[in-house]
Amino acid sequence: MAIGNTLDRWHAWARRNRWMGLFSIFCRVALAAGFIPSGLVKIMGERFTDLANEHPMGAYLEALFHTGFYYPMIGVMQVTAAVLLLIPRTATLGALIYFPIILNIMVLSIAVRFDGSLFTSPLMVIANLFLLCWDYHKLKHLFPWNHNKAKETLPTKEEQHWKFPFAFAGVVLAVFFAVVIGFSGVFDLYPRNSQADCNVQCPGEDNPEACLDFCACLHVEGNSLDSCLVRYDTYKPRHQQENP
Repeated sequence: MAIGNTLDRWHAWARRNRWMGLFSIFCRVALAAGFIPSGLVKIMGERFTDLANEHPMGAYLEALFHTGFYYPMIGVMQVTAAVLLLIPRTATLGALIYFPIILNIMVLSIAVRFDGSLFTSPLMVIANLFLLCWDYHKLKHLFPWNHNKAKETLPTKEEQHWKFPFAFAGVVLAVFFAVVIGFSGVFDLYPRNSQADCNVQCPGEDNPEACLDFCACLHVEGNSLDSCLVRYDTYKPRHQQENP
């Protein structure tokens, strides 16, 4: 099929470049470094963060901490994926295990607007996808097109070169800045990690009083993020609430 041949050519082109090979190693090490510490904390049965329970992410992690053996099991899977990524022969399996875990973390971070992983988790998802694409020759049998032998389309050592991939490097930098800039302004309000941090963003808001009320709604009253956002959108000063 045409799409299979095209993907084979692109994959062979990438595999010929030794700089991209080094980038794949960097991604493997960076992703492993992101999971080993957090995974070990869960395996040892310790709390992952000191966020207050009133914080949306803090409430989630506190509930997760009380799920019995499920909590350390997540840690085991994180460390397993990380270790497999560090071993060349098992890196593909590590990337496959890693992907659903980090994808879940990314969706969770966006859903609760968590500063701690709002930028890093999308970048980790993209790095994970790159590794899966890097090992496309091992995964191609999952797709309904050319099912050649796994290594049949890989370039030989003689075909590999050290020509720097400026276009690829430009794309990597563009994606990095797009994620950082995009997620820094995708929401009008962020819970931040404490009420004091949350209040800092209020002077620049169109309605500073509503913003301060939003922060108190979350960090003092412990209400849900959605209900506090609704309250922000329909905010009335205290004296108006008391004297309608």
